[in-house]
Amino acid sequence: MTAASLITACADADPNRDGAQRAAAGPFSPAPQDPSSEITVWVDATRTAAVEAYREAHPEVKIKAVTYSGGANGSTELRTKVELFNRTGEGWPDVVWPNVQDLAWATTGATPFAAPLDTLVDRSVLDGYVKGALDQCTVGGKVYCLRNDLAQNVLWYNKKLMDQFGYQVPTTWEQWQQLGLRVGREHPGYLVGEVGSPTTPHIYFWGSQCPASVLTGDKTVTVDLRDPTCTRMAQLLDPLLSAGALGTRNKWDTGFIKEQAAKILMMPGPAWYGQALFNAGYHTPQGEIAAAAPLKFAADAETWTGAVGGGMWFISSHSRNLKAAVDFATWVTTDPGYTATAATYPAYGPAATGWLAAQQASGYYANDIGPVLQQAAPRIWTKWAVSTLYSQEAIYAATMVPALSSGKSVSSQMDVWQQAIVNKATALGYKVN
Repeated sequence: MTAASLITACADADPNRDGAQRAAAGPFSPAPQDPSSEITVWVDATRTAAVEAYREAHPEVKIKAVTYSGGANGSTELRTKVELFNRTGEGWPDVVWPNVQDLAWATTGATPFAAPLDTLVDRSVLDGYVKGALDQCTVGGKVYCLRNDLAQNVLWYNKKLMDQFGYQVPTTWEQWQQLGLRVGREHPGYLVGEVGSPTTPHIYFWGSQCPASVLTGDKTVTVDLRDPTCTRMAQLLDPLLSAGALGTRNKWDTGFIKEQAAKILMMPGPAWYGQALFNAGYHTPQGEIAAAAPLKFAADAETWTGAVGGGMWFISSHSRNLKAAVDFATWVTTDPGYTATAATYPAYGPAATGWLAAQQASGYYANDIGPVLQQAAPRIWTKWAVSTLYSQEAIYAATMVPALSSGKSVSSQMDVWQQAIVNKATALGYKVN
């Protein structure tokens, strides 16, 4: 892997790169550089292994890891500390593993905390990321983060049970619903999904291209859960809830794992479900779990899907050793040896080959998941706004989960959910259309 090249003067942004329609800052002026200085990397507990791996591969680089809340959804720790450092004029880390909401503030202002990477990272590297992967990082035509991994949704299913029940794997949401209704009648207690987790919107409504939150300008969003792409999904889910084929408890809850995990027939969800959920979480036996392509509505010309997760790295605009900072962020996202051992699907296209080979070599899956995950990777619908100061997961958990748990339908709560998003966005200074 060619090391990322450091260029201390930024060129104009690439006008052809898509991204959020927000105002970006002016030309980037790096801090005085000291290529021999130590870099500090802020990570969550999971990512400390990335720092250790880089240190082992690059013993000549002085690097220190600091553990903090990191990618915890809704955490404001990074913003709070950066605001303090901005006042004191010191203390900024060189590289950070942020949460997705941090994109909303770290990429704006006279001097954004996140450095623009278009001229700091080799163009050949940026072009190697999966199509659409860097859209989330792009503001005003400039790339402000490197995506670590993707979490594209596919349809996970238990092949052993599907064969036992004589069912065919669905390819559309309508087929999935009809099969779920059969499951409710023919095999009560078995599930084709669940809607009790905070990530439910990302699994069902994102892939339906529902404008639950579409960023249309600087602090301007469109929120329209009455759109047909939203209501069609709600109407699809309601009969399955009535039939008992959709779980209403969080799939990670101890009670769900104990009582319902063994009865999962199908589960739409991200690329990492195979190992993290079914293998490590549910201990589903080897040779049972398989992956199929993301579901689509029959009327849609193209297949789009959502995502649950997908991390990133910021490089601080205040770093005094941008060469080492860029090299670290580039290495952990692109190095074929390191990324093959990662827990999640790499956002860097060439790295996915080794990762998928390692997944198949585990012998865990009932089919070859490689083609499915590769085809789904560039199909994440990019208009779903995750880079806002508010968290869709937190809003859904506070409003929809209690209602569904008490027996209410999804459709009956869409206006409540809509208002909750509008209220939160407005409170944080967004203009809502």
